[in-house]
Amino acid sequence: MLKIQQLTGGYTGEAILKNISFEVEKGELFGILGPNGSGKTTLLKMLSGVLPFSNGNILLKDKPLKQYSARELAKIIAVLPQHSSQAFSYTVKETVSLGRYAHQQGWFQTWSEMDEQIVRQVMGQTGVAQFENQDIQLLSGGERQRVFLAQALAQEPEILLLDEPTNHLDLSFQKDLLDRLKGWTNERNLTVISIFHDLNLAGLYCDRLLLMENGKINLDDLPNEVLREERIRAVYKTKIQKQSHPKVPAPQMVLLPEIKDNQTDDVSIDEALLQISGEYLALKSPIPLRTMSSGVVGSGTGWHKVFINRHVDKNYHCDDYRDDMVAFIKENDFEPGETVGMMTAVMIEDVDYQLLRDVDFSVLIVVTAGVGNAIDASRSMEHTFQLSPGTINTWVFVNGHLTEEAFIQSIMTATEAKTKALHELEVRDKVTGSIATGTSTDSISIAATQRGRHLEFAGTITPLGKLIGKGVYDCTIEAIKKSRQRVKI
Repeated sequence: MLKIQQLTGGYTGEAILKNISFEVEKGELFGILGPNGSGKTTLLKMLSGVLPFSNGNILLKDKPLKQYSARELAKIIAVLPQHSSQAFSYTVKETVSLGRYAHQQGWFQTWSEMDEQIVRQVMGQTGVAQFENQDIQLLSGGERQRVFLAQALAQEPEILLLDEPTNHLDLSFQKDLLDRLKGWTNERNLTVISIFHDLNLAGLYCDRLLLMENGKINLDDLPNEVLREERIRAVYKTKIQKQSHPKVPAPQMVLLPEIKDNQTDDVSIDEALLQISGEYLALKSPIPLRTMSSGVVGSGTGWHKVFINRHVDKNYHCDDYRDDMVAFIKENDFEPGETVGMMTAVMIEDVDYQLLRDVDFSVLIVVTAGVGNAIDASRSMEHTFQLSPGTINTWVFVNGHLTEEAFIQSIMTATEAKTKALHELEVRDKVTGSIATGTSTDSISIAATQRGRHLEFAGTITPLGKLIGKGVYDCTIEAIKKSRQRVKI
Protein backbone atom coordinates (compact mmCIF):
# COMPACT_ATOMS: atom_id res chain seq x y z
CA MET A 1 0.00 0.00 0.00
CA LEU A 2 2.73 2.44 1.05
CA LYS A 3 6.46 2.03 0.49
CA ILE A 4 9.03 4.41 1.92
CA GLN A 5 12.45 4.07 0.33
CA GLN A 6 15.59 5.69 1.81
CA LEU A 7 13.66 8.84 2.74
CA THR A 8 15.79 11.82 3.76
CA GLY A 9 14.76 15.41 4.39
CA GLY A 10 13.52 18.05 6.79
CA TYR A 11 13.20 21.82 7.00
CA THR A 12 15.31 24.52 5.30
CA GLY A 13 17.88 22.03 4.12
CA GLU A 14 18.36 20.37 7.50
CA ALA A 15 17.99 16.59 7.30
CA ILE A 16 15.66 15.63 10.15
CA LEU A 17 15.01 12.19 8.64
CA LYS A 18 17.95 10.12 7.48
CA ASN A 19 17.61 7.17 5.14
CA ILE A 20 14.20 5.94 6.35
CA SER A 21 12.82 2.78 4.70
CA PHE A 22 9.73 0.73 5.63
CA GLU A 23 6.42 -0.51 4.21
CA VAL A 24 2.82 -0.37 5.43
CA GLU A 25 0.34 -3.00 4.28
CA LYS A 26 -3.30 -2.37 3.43
CA GLY A 27 -5.56 -2.73 6.47
CA GLU A 28 -2.77 -2.28 9.03
CA LEU A 29 -2.92 -0.11 12.13
CA PHE A 30 0.68 1.06 12.05
CA GLY A 31 2.09 3.02 15.00
CA ILE A 32 5.01 5.45 14.99
CA LEU A 33 6.83 5.89 18.30
CA GLY A 34 9.79 7.91 19.47
CA PRO A 35 10.81 10.64 21.91
CA ASN A 36 10.34 14.33 21.12
CA GLY A 37 12.58 15.42 18.26
CA SER A 38 12.97 11.94 16.80
CA GLY A 39 11.26 12.93 13.52
CA LYS A 40 7.78 11.43 13.92
CA THR A 41 5.76 14.47 12.82
CA THR A 42 8.24 15.28 10.06
CA LEU A 43 7.76 11.77 8.68
CA LEU A 44 3.97 12.07 8.83
CA LYS A 45 4.07 15.39 6.95
CA MET A 46 6.15 13.82 4.20
CA LEU A 47 3.75 10.87 3.93
CA SER A 48 0.84 13.29 3.52
CA GLY A 49 2.61 15.26 0.78
CA VAL A 50 2.71 18.47 2.81
CA LEU A 51 6.47 18.48 3.33
CA PRO A 52 8.85 17.75 0.44
CA PHE A 53 11.81 15.42 0.91
CA SER A 54 15.32 15.80 -0.48
CA ASN A 55 16.20 12.19 -1.21
CA GLY A 56 14.49 8.83 -1.46
CA ASN A 57 10.96 8.05 -2.55
CA ILE A 58 7.42 7.40 -1.30
CA LEU A 59 5.35 5.00 -3.35
CA LEU A 60 1.60 5.10 -2.85
CA LYS A 61 -0.08 2.09 -4.49
CA ASP A 62 3.17 1.60 -6.48
CA LYS A 63 3.03 5.17 -7.83
CA PRO A 64 5.38 7.97 -6.65
CA LEU A 65 3.61 10.32 -4.24
CA LYS A 66 4.83 13.35 -6.21
CA GLN A 67 2.86 12.24 -9.26
CA TYR A 68 -0.51 12.64 -7.48
CA SER A 69 -2.44 15.89 -7.72
CA ALA A 70 -3.76 17.39 -4.48
CA ARG A 71 -7.31 16.27 -5.30
CA GLU A 72 -6.18 12.73 -6.20
CA LEU A 73 -4.19 12.50 -3.00
CA ALA A 74 -7.14 13.72 -0.91
CA LYS A 75 -9.23 10.81 -2.21
CA ILE A 76 -6.67 8.35 -0.87
CA ILE A 77 -5.08 9.98 2.19
CA ALA A 78 -6.78 11.91 5.00
CA VAL A 79 -4.83 13.64 7.75
CA LEU A 80 -5.68 14.50 11.34
CA PRO A 81 -2.87 16.71 12.68
CA GLN A 82 -1.96 16.94 16.34
CA HIS A 83 -3.19 20.51 16.79
CA SER A 84 -6.22 21.03 14.54
CA SER A 85 -7.35 24.64 14.25
CA GLN A 86 -10.32 26.38 12.67
CA ALA A 87 -9.93 29.96 11.51
CA PHE A 88 -13.60 30.47 10.62
CA SER A 89 -16.70 30.07 12.77
CA TYR A 90 -18.22 27.15 10.90
CA THR A 91 -20.78 24.84 12.42
CA VAL A 92 -19.77 21.28 13.18
CA LYS A 93 -21.64 19.94 10.16
CA GLU A 94 -20.10 22.56 7.87
CA THR A 95 -16.65 21.67 9.15
CA VAL A 96 -17.18 17.95 8.61
CA SER A 97 -18.65 18.63 5.14
CA LEU A 98 -15.33 20.16 4.04
CA GLY A 99 -14.02 16.61 3.98
CA ARG A 100 -16.18 15.95 0.90
CA TYR A 101 -14.34 18.54 -1.21
CA ALA A 102 -12.18 16.01 -3.03
CA HIS A 103 -15.28 14.10 -4.15
CA GLN A 104 -17.15 17.12 -5.54
CA GLN A 105 -17.53 17.17 -9.33
CA GLY A 106 -18.17 19.87 -11.91
CA TRP A 107 -17.77 23.64 -11.81
CA PHE A 108 -20.55 24.16 -9.27
CA GLN A 109 -19.66 21.18 -7.09
CA THR A 110 -23.22 20.28 -6.12
CA TRP A 111 -24.01 18.54 -2.83
CA SER A 112 -25.34 15.02 -3.39
CA GLU A 113 -27.39 12.60 -1.32
CA MET A 114 -24.26 10.47 -1.00
CA ASP A 115 -22.34 13.44 0.47
CA GLU A 116 -25.11 14.04 3.00
CA GLN A 117 -25.26 10.37 3.94
CA ILE A 118 -21.51 10.07 4.50
CA VAL A 119 -21.28 13.28 6.55
CA ARG A 120 -24.09 12.16 8.85
CA GLN A 121 -22.58 8.68 9.11
CA VAL A 122 -19.14 9.88 10.20
CA MET A 123 -20.63 12.43 12.63
CA GLY A 124 -22.48 9.56 14.25
CA GLN A 125 -19.41 7.34 14.30
CA THR A 126 -17.33 10.01 16.04
CA GLY A 127 -20.05 11.09 18.45
CA VAL A 128 -20.44 14.68 17.22
CA ALA A 129 -23.87 14.49 15.57
CA GLN A 130 -25.43 16.15 18.62
CA PHE A 131 -23.29 19.24 17.96
CA GLU A 132 -23.98 19.54 14.21
CA ASN A 133 -25.46 23.07 14.40
CA GLN A 134 -23.07 24.41 17.05
CA ASP A 135 -20.18 26.76 16.29
CA ILE A 136 -17.01 24.66 16.39
CA GLN A 137 -15.24 27.44 18.31
CA LEU A 138 -17.57 26.80 21.26
CA LEU A 139 -16.59 23.14 21.63
CA SER A 140 -14.02 21.72 24.02
CA GLY A 141 -10.62 20.56 22.75
CA GLY A 142 -11.69 16.92 22.82
CA GLU A 143 -14.95 17.64 21.00
CA ARG A 144 -13.13 19.61 18.29
CA GLN A 145 -10.68 16.73 17.91
CA ARG A 146 -13.57 14.39 17.16
CA VAL A 147 -15.04 16.89 14.67
CA PHE A 148 -11.79 17.02 12.72
CA LEU A 149 -11.57 13.23 12.80
CA ALA A 150 -15.07 13.14 11.30
CA GLN A 151 -13.91 15.58 8.63
CA ALA A 152 -10.98 13.28 7.77
CA LEU A 153 -13.27 10.23 7.62
CA ALA A 154 -15.69 12.12 5.35
CA GLN A 155 -12.98 12.00 2.69
CA GLU A 156 -13.51 8.21 2.56
CA PRO A 157 -9.75 7.70 2.56
CA GLU A 158 -7.88 4.49 2.02
CA ILE A 159 -5.14 5.73 4.34
CA LEU A 160 -5.69 7.74 7.52
CA LEU A 161 -2.71 9.63 8.96
CA LEU A 162 -3.05 10.60 12.61
CA ASP A 163 -0.72 12.66 14.79
CA GLU A 164 -1.49 11.75 18.40
CA PRO A 165 -5.22 11.12 17.77
CA THR A 166 -6.10 10.75 21.45
CA ASN A 167 -4.83 14.24 22.26
CA HIS A 168 -7.46 16.11 24.38
CA LEU A 169 -9.68 13.00 24.61
CA ASP A 170 -10.74 11.53 27.95
CA LEU A 171 -10.31 7.82 28.65
CA SER A 172 -13.69 6.69 27.34
CA PHE A 173 -13.27 8.55 24.04
CA GLN A 174 -9.67 7.33 23.66
CA LYS A 175 -10.88 3.75 23.93
CA ASP A 176 -13.90 4.36 21.70
CA LEU A 177 -11.80 6.06 19.01
CA LEU A 178 -9.12 3.37 18.93
CA ASP A 179 -11.69 0.58 19.06
CA ARG A 180 -13.35 2.13 15.99
CA LEU A 181 -10.07 2.64 14.14
CA LYS A 182 -9.07 -0.97 14.81
CA GLY A 183 -12.50 -2.13 13.68
CA TRP A 184 -12.28 -0.11 10.46
CA THR A 185 -8.89 -1.63 9.60
CA ASN A 186 -10.49 -5.08 9.85
CA GLU A 187 -13.91 -4.34 8.32
CA ARG A 188 -13.04 -1.78 5.63
CA ASN A 189 -9.35 -2.50 5.03
CA LEU A 190 -8.65 1.09 6.10
CA THR A 191 -4.92 1.65 6.58
CA VAL A 192 -4.17 3.72 9.68
CA ILE A 193 -0.76 5.26 10.34
CA SER A 194 -0.62 7.03 13.67
CA ILE A 195 1.91 8.72 15.93
CA PHE A 196 1.59 7.65 19.56
CA HIS A 197 3.14 9.16 22.66
CA ASP A 198 1.27 6.66 24.82
CA LEU A 199 3.25 3.44 24.48
CA ASN A 200 0.54 1.39 26.16
CA LEU A 201 -2.16 2.45 23.68
CA ALA A 202 0.23 1.67 20.84
CA GLY A 203 0.96 -1.77 22.30
CA LEU A 204 -2.76 -2.49 22.73
CA TYR A 205 -4.01 -1.51 19.29
CA CYS A 206 -1.22 -1.51 16.69
CA ASP A 207 -0.39 -4.41 14.39
CA ARG A 208 3.15 -3.12 13.96
CA LEU A 209 5.30 -0.36 15.45
CA LEU A 210 8.04 1.83 14.05
CA LEU A 211 10.36 3.15 16.75
CA MET A 212 12.31 6.25 15.74
CA GLU A 213 15.43 7.72 17.32
CA ASN A 214 17.31 10.82 16.15
CA GLY A 215 15.71 10.77 12.70
CA LYS A 216 16.46 7.11 12.08
CA ILE A 217 14.61 3.84 12.52
CA ASN A 218 15.56 2.03 15.69
CA LEU A 219 13.23 -0.90 14.97
CA ASP A 220 10.23 -1.78 12.78
CA ASP A 221 8.56 -4.88 14.22
CA LEU A 222 5.69 -6.36 16.20
CA PRO A 223 4.68 -4.49 19.39
CA ASN A 224 6.08 -7.17 21.68
CA GLU A 225 9.49 -6.85 20.04
CA VAL A 226 9.57 -3.05 19.86
CA LEU A 227 8.30 -2.57 23.41
CA ARG A 228 11.16 -4.37 25.06
CA GLU A 229 12.14 -2.95 28.41
CA GLU A 230 15.82 -2.41 27.67
CA ARG A 231 15.12 -0.87 24.23
CA ILE A 232 12.55 1.64 25.51
CA ARG A 233 14.78 2.58 28.43
CA ALA A 234 17.64 3.32 26.05
CA VAL A 235 15.61 5.29 23.47
CA TYR A 236 13.49 7.33 25.89
CA LYS A 237 16.27 7.71 28.49
CA THR A 238 14.00 6.87 31.40
CA LYS A 239 13.32 4.05 33.84
CA ILE A 240 10.48 1.87 32.67
CA GLN A 241 9.29 -1.68 33.23
CA LYS A 242 7.43 -4.00 30.88
CA GLN A 243 4.49 -6.10 31.98
CA SER A 244 1.70 -8.05 30.32
CA HIS A 245 -1.80 -6.64 29.98
CA PRO A 246 -4.13 -8.52 32.38
CA LYS A 247 -6.80 -9.23 29.75
CA VAL A 248 -5.26 -9.27 26.26
CA PRO A 249 -1.89 -10.47 24.88
CA ALA A 250 -0.37 -6.99 24.57
CA PRO A 251 2.79 -5.48 26.11
CA GLN A 252 2.40 -2.62 28.55
CA MET A 253 5.03 -0.28 29.99
CA VAL A 254 4.99 1.35 33.41
CA LEU A 255 7.13 4.30 34.50
CA LEU A 256 9.36 3.86 37.52
CA PRO A 257 9.23 7.24 39.28
CA GLU A 258 12.07 8.55 41.43
CA ILE A 259 9.98 8.87 44.58
CA LYS A 260 11.60 9.04 47.97
CA ASP A 261 9.29 7.42 50.49
CA ASN A 262 8.98 9.11 53.87
CA GLN A 263 9.23 5.68 55.47
CA THR A 264 12.67 4.48 56.44
CA ASP A 265 14.21 1.41 54.84
CA ASP A 266 14.30 -0.48 58.16
CA VAL A 267 10.52 -1.12 58.20
CA SER A 268 10.01 -4.73 59.20
CA ILE A 269 6.95 -6.96 59.11
CA ASP A 270 6.94 -9.10 62.25
CA GLU A 271 4.63 -10.80 64.74
CA ALA A 272 4.09 -7.57 66.70
CA LEU A 273 1.81 -6.39 63.86
CA LEU A 274 -0.57 -9.35 64.22
CA GLN A 275 -4.06 -8.75 65.67
CA ILE A 276 -5.79 -11.91 66.91
CA SER A 277 -9.44 -12.05 67.89
CA GLY A 278 -12.23 -14.59 67.75
CA GLU A 279 -13.60 -13.12 64.52
CA TYR A 280 -10.45 -12.60 62.51
CA LEU A 281 -6.69 -12.59 62.30
CA ALA A 282 -5.27 -9.37 60.85
CA LEU A 283 -1.95 -7.82 60.00
CA LYS A 284 -1.79 -4.13 59.14
CA SER A 285 1.47 -3.09 57.51
CA PRO A 286 2.85 0.45 57.93
CA ILE A 287 3.70 0.44 54.20
CA PRO A 288 2.04 -1.09 51.10
CA LEU A 289 3.38 -4.58 50.38
CA ARG A 290 3.72 -6.11 46.94
CA THR A 291 1.46 -9.17 47.01
CA MET A 292 0.56 -12.28 45.09
CA SER A 293 -2.52 -13.88 46.59
CA SER A 294 -5.40 -16.31 46.11
CA GLY A 295 -7.59 -14.53 48.66
CA VAL A 296 -11.33 -14.03 48.35
CA VAL A 297 -10.53 -10.30 48.20
CA GLY A 298 -7.29 -8.92 46.77
CA SER A 299 -6.52 -11.94 44.61
CA GLY A 300 -3.84 -11.78 41.93
CA THR A 301 -0.96 -9.33 42.17
CA GLY A 302 -1.09 -5.87 43.67
CA TRP A 303 -0.10 -3.66 46.60
CA HIS A 304 -1.85 -4.11 49.94
CA LYS A 305 -1.46 -2.95 53.53
CA VAL A 306 -4.05 -5.09 55.32
CA PHE A 307 -4.25 -8.90 55.50
CA ILE A 308 -7.32 -10.52 57.07
CA ASN A 309 -8.10 -14.17 57.76
CA ARG A 310 -11.76 -14.24 58.78
CA HIS A 311 -13.29 -17.04 60.82
CA VAL A 312 -16.60 -18.37 59.47
CA ASP A 313 -18.76 -21.27 60.61
CA LYS A 314 -17.98 -24.62 58.96
CA ASN A 315 -21.49 -24.53 57.45
CA TYR A 316 -21.02 -21.01 56.08
CA HIS A 317 -22.82 -20.40 52.80
CA CYS A 318 -23.37 -17.17 50.92
CA ASP A 319 -24.61 -16.48 47.39
CA ASP A 320 -21.96 -13.79 46.92
CA TYR A 321 -19.11 -14.47 49.32
CA ARG A 322 -16.91 -11.76 47.78
CA ASP A 323 -19.46 -9.05 48.52
CA ASP A 324 -19.97 -10.53 51.97
CA MET A 325 -16.21 -10.40 52.59
CA VAL A 326 -16.00 -6.80 51.42
CA ALA A 327 -18.86 -5.88 53.78
CA PHE A 328 -17.05 -7.62 56.65
CA ILE A 329 -13.84 -5.70 55.90
CA LYS A 330 -15.71 -2.39 55.92
CA GLU A 331 -17.55 -3.24 59.14
CA ASN A 332 -14.18 -3.66 60.83
CA ASP A 333 -12.91 -0.28 59.58
CA PHE A 334 -10.50 -1.60 56.97
CA GLU A 335 -10.30 -0.43 53.35
CA PRO A 336 -11.20 -3.22 50.86
CA GLY A 337 -8.96 -1.76 48.16
CA GLU A 338 -5.90 -2.19 50.40
CA THR A 339 -6.88 -5.59 51.78
CA VAL A 340 -6.16 -9.24 51.06
CA GLY A 341 -9.02 -11.16 52.64
CA MET A 342 -9.33 -14.91 53.28
CA MET A 343 -11.83 -17.13 55.08
CA THR A 344 -11.28 -20.14 57.32
CA ALA A 345 -13.45 -22.46 59.38
CA VAL A 346 -10.52 -22.95 61.76
CA MET A 347 -10.62 -21.15 65.12
CA ILE A 348 -8.36 -18.11 64.84
CA GLU A 349 -6.76 -18.80 68.25
CA ASP A 350 -5.17 -21.92 66.74
CA VAL A 351 -2.97 -19.88 64.43
CA ASP A 352 0.76 -20.57 64.43
CA TYR A 353 3.44 -18.13 63.30
CA GLN A 354 7.22 -17.76 63.17
CA LEU A 355 9.67 -15.02 62.31
CA LEU A 356 12.77 -16.51 60.66
CA ARG A 357 15.89 -14.43 60.05
CA ASP A 358 18.84 -14.58 57.71
CA VAL A 359 21.78 -12.18 57.71
CA ASP A 360 20.06 -9.30 55.93
CA PHE A 361 16.42 -10.32 55.42
CA SER A 362 13.65 -12.06 57.36
CA VAL A 363 10.38 -13.90 56.76
CA LEU A 364 7.22 -13.98 58.86
CA ILE A 365 5.11 -17.13 58.34
CA VAL A 366 1.49 -17.26 59.56
CA VAL A 367 -0.66 -20.40 59.17
CA THR A 368 -4.16 -21.44 60.19
CA ALA A 369 -4.82 -25.09 59.44
CA GLY A 370 -7.49 -27.71 59.89
CA VAL A 371 -7.78 -30.90 57.88
CA GLY A 372 -11.49 -31.78 58.00
CA ASN A 373 -11.75 -31.50 54.21
CA ALA A 374 -8.29 -32.80 53.31
CA ILE A 375 -7.84 -33.83 49.68
CA ASP A 376 -5.34 -35.91 47.74
CA ALA A 377 -4.87 -33.75 44.61
CA SER A 378 -3.81 -36.77 42.55
CA ARG A 379 -7.21 -38.41 43.20
CA SER A 380 -9.49 -35.36 43.33
CA MET A 381 -11.55 -36.76 40.43
CA GLU A 382 -13.13 -39.13 42.95
CA HIS A 383 -14.64 -36.18 44.85
CA THR A 384 -17.83 -34.26 44.12
CA PHE A 385 -17.37 -30.51 43.70
CA GLN A 386 -18.38 -28.52 46.77
CA LEU A 387 -16.96 -25.18 47.89
CA SER A 388 -16.19 -24.89 51.59
CA PRO A 389 -14.25 -22.35 53.64
CA GLY A 390 -10.49 -22.53 53.20
CA THR A 391 -8.90 -24.76 55.81
CA ILE A 392 -5.16 -24.20 55.41
CA ASN A 393 -4.43 -20.52 54.88
CA THR A 394 -0.77 -19.53 54.56
CA TRP A 395 0.72 -16.05 54.79
CA VAL A 396 4.35 -15.41 53.88
CA PHE A 397 5.71 -11.92 54.59
CA VAL A 398 9.19 -11.21 53.26
CA ASN A 399 11.29 -8.30 54.49
CA GLY A 400 13.17 -8.02 51.22
CA HIS A 401 12.84 -7.25 47.51
CA LEU A 402 11.37 -10.10 45.43
CA THR A 403 11.51 -10.59 41.67
CA GLU A 404 8.50 -11.97 39.79
CA GLU A 405 10.25 -15.35 39.68
CA ALA A 406 10.73 -15.24 43.45
CA PHE A 407 7.03 -14.59 44.06
CA ILE A 408 6.02 -17.63 42.04
CA GLN A 409 8.77 -19.82 43.50
CA SER A 410 7.72 -18.74 47.01
CA ILE A 411 4.26 -20.16 46.34
CA MET A 412 5.79 -23.39 45.03
CA THR A 413 8.14 -23.78 47.99
CA ALA A 414 5.39 -23.00 50.52
CA THR A 415 3.07 -25.54 48.87
CA GLU A 416 5.75 -28.24 48.91
CA ALA A 417 6.40 -27.57 52.60
CA LYS A 418 2.69 -27.69 53.43
CA THR A 419 2.31 -31.00 51.58
CA LYS A 420 5.31 -32.45 53.45
CA ALA A 421 3.69 -31.43 56.74
CA LEU A 422 0.48 -33.27 55.82
CA HIS A 423 2.52 -36.35 54.88
CA GLU A 424 4.45 -36.19 58.15
CA LEU A 425 1.20 -36.08 60.15
CA GLU A 426 -0.36 -38.78 57.95
CA VAL A 427 -3.35 -36.60 57.13
CA ARG A 428 -5.64 -38.67 54.91
CA ASP A 429 -8.25 -37.95 52.27
CA LYS A 430 -11.50 -39.30 53.77
CA VAL A 431 -12.84 -40.36 50.38
CA THR A 432 -9.76 -42.10 48.95
CA GLY A 433 -7.94 -43.07 52.15
CA SER A 434 -4.67 -41.86 50.61
CA ILE A 435 -2.33 -39.23 52.08
CA ALA A 436 -3.72 -35.73 51.48
CA THR A 437 -1.78 -32.97 49.73
CA GLY A 438 -3.91 -30.06 50.98
CA THR A 439 -7.52 -29.16 51.54
CA SER A 440 -10.22 -28.38 49.00
CA THR A 441 -9.91 -24.58 49.18
CA ASP A 442 -6.49 -23.74 50.59
CA SER A 443 -5.36 -20.15 50.17
CA ILE A 444 -1.96 -18.47 50.13
CA SER A 445 -0.53 -14.97 50.11
CA ILE A 446 3.05 -13.89 49.46
CA ALA A 447 3.79 -10.29 50.46
CA ALA A 448 7.07 -8.40 50.31
CA THR A 449 8.24 -4.98 51.49
CA GLN A 450 10.26 -4.61 48.26
CA ARG A 451 13.01 -2.99 50.31
CA GLY A 452 16.42 -4.15 51.42
CA ARG A 453 18.07 -7.27 50.01
CA HIS A 454 17.27 -8.20 46.43
CA LEU A 455 16.01 -11.79 46.46
CA GLU A 456 15.98 -13.11 42.92
CA PHE A 457 14.90 -16.70 43.61
CA ALA A 458 12.92 -18.62 46.24
CA GLY A 459 13.45 -22.25 45.25
CA THR A 460 13.81 -24.79 48.04
CA ILE A 461 17.61 -24.52 48.43
CA THR A 462 17.92 -20.74 48.02
CA PRO A 463 18.36 -18.59 51.16
CA LEU A 464 14.76 -17.34 50.88
CA GLY A 465 13.38 -20.77 49.99
CA LYS A 466 15.02 -22.33 53.03
CA LEU A 467 13.29 -19.92 55.42
CA ILE A 468 9.92 -20.30 53.68
CA GLY A 469 10.21 -24.10 53.59
CA LYS A 470 11.11 -24.43 57.25
CA GLY A 471 8.61 -21.81 58.44
CA VAL A 472 5.64 -23.14 56.47
CA TYR A 473 6.42 -26.74 57.42
CA ASP A 474 6.78 -25.98 61.15
CA CYS A 475 3.76 -23.66 61.32
CA THR A 476 1.52 -26.05 59.38
CA ILE A 477 2.50 -28.93 61.69
CA GLU A 478 1.77 -26.90 64.82
CA ALA A 479 -1.44 -25.34 63.49
CA ILE A 480 -2.84 -28.78 62.57
CA LYS A 481 -1.89 -30.15 65.98
CA LYS A 482 -3.69 -27.27 67.71
CA SER A 483 -6.78 -27.79 65.56
CA ARG A 484 -6.79 -31.55 66.18
CA GLN A 485 -6.45 -31.01 69.92
CA ARG A 486 -9.43 -28.65 69.91
CA VAL A 487 -11.53 -31.25 68.04
CA LYS A 488 -10.64 -33.88 70.65
CA ILE A 489 -11.62 -31.54 73.47
